[in-house]
Amino acid sequence: MRRAILAATIALAGCRAQPETHRQAGTADIARMFPLGRDSTDSALNTARVVTDPSVVVFWLRATDTIPDEDREGAFSDLRYYTEQVAPVLDANNIDLVATRSETLFVARPNGQRRVVVLSGLDYPFGYVLVDPGGPERILTGVYSGDELLDELRAYFDMPDDTTDSEPHATT
Repeated sequence: MRRAILAATIALAGCRAQPETHRQAGTADIARMFPLGRDSTDSALNTARVVTDPSVVVFWLRATDTIPDEDREGAFSDLRYYTEQVAPVLDANNIDLVATRSETLFVARPNGQRRVVVLSGLDYPFGYVLVDPGGPERILTGVYSGDELLDELRAYFDMPDDTTDSEPHATT
């Protein structure tokens, strides 16, 4: 009987899902890096992030656990969807897209010092931080539609309205 229990335990342990390995930040699929569960499978997301270049930091904090499951899953899905919609514009303008679950963000200043941005205690425990290390950051809490988010990005990063990621083609 003990052997049967041991064999069953080993079989179940072998079926357990393995944590995913994640690529470094800056890719269009970065928004998929932070799961809805209580703990992230990637401990780097829980470590305070240091931002050195123009970036959009997508944050999803542990405080989202206080939101009802259905609302939390809807908000996460919308956040991911709209982030993926603006990712090509960010890529075209050399703006990094990174994610964090940490409540603290550090912005590297040109003089070597770091400015601390605390994300806990905001209106919503999820959203975006727009960072240009030479100026003040802009925190957008909650979910923004693709057009609203794009308007905020264009205003903050001073991007042209006609932002594309393809080169113009010559016509003959």
